[in-house]
Amino acid sequence: MQVRDVMTREVVTVGPDTSAKYAAEVMADRGFAALPVVDGDGVLIGIVAEADVLRDRLPADPRLHLRRTPVPEAPPALLVRGVMTTSVRTVPATADVADVARLFVDARLRSAPVLGGERLVGIISRRDLLRTLVRPDGEIRADLLRLVEGYTSEPGGWEVQVSDGVATVHRSGVVTVDPGEREALDSAVSTLARTVPGVVAVRVLTDVPGSPGSATPE
Repeated sequence: MQVRDVMTREVVTVGPDTSAKYAAEVMADRGFAALPVVDGDGVLIGIVAEADVLRDRLPADPRLHLRRTPVPEAPPALLVRGVMTTSVRTVPATADVADVARLFVDARLRSAPVLGGERLVGIISRRDLLRTLVRPDGEIRADLLRLVEGYTSEPGGWEVQVSDGVATVHRSGVVTVDPGEREALDSAVSTLARTVPGVVAVRVLTDVPGSPGSATPE
């Protein structure tokens, strides 16, 4: 499954000369963790996150501190260009969502801009990834069955069950599969299954359940 299959395509962006306070309002009102920053040509030049606009913007209440907090010599930056991060972690639209999930966990990111070539085409967040995990099993089953039947050109020749995202696929009826072809077919069907949003594991049986065959989780 690729990033472009689950990313948010309608991206709210800000410019470098946008008010930092306005950027904060957008994130608070829309529930965004960050906003991409683009220049006049629409090229990604940075990202502004919640932490960027929080930094140095909440002065300490002197009534709540025994020691007087030094008053800053200058107000915080008022424009996005003064608070944004210019070193941006981006992901290509064709990236595997599994790789993005690992990136989010390892780098503790909440979202990342998505690029198609050099152009900003979307944004992907932890929430987008979580949505794939909560797809109804019925929707997952319908997508997977359509893919398998289309690939094998055998409408009605396959059974698919999905429970909590775990898919079990096997042939329907009494069908003999040549042992030399079984491994390749297992692999192809398993690969197809892992492209379906919401599938978390796959068990493939090329023989009718109850007959000799393999059923290995992947």
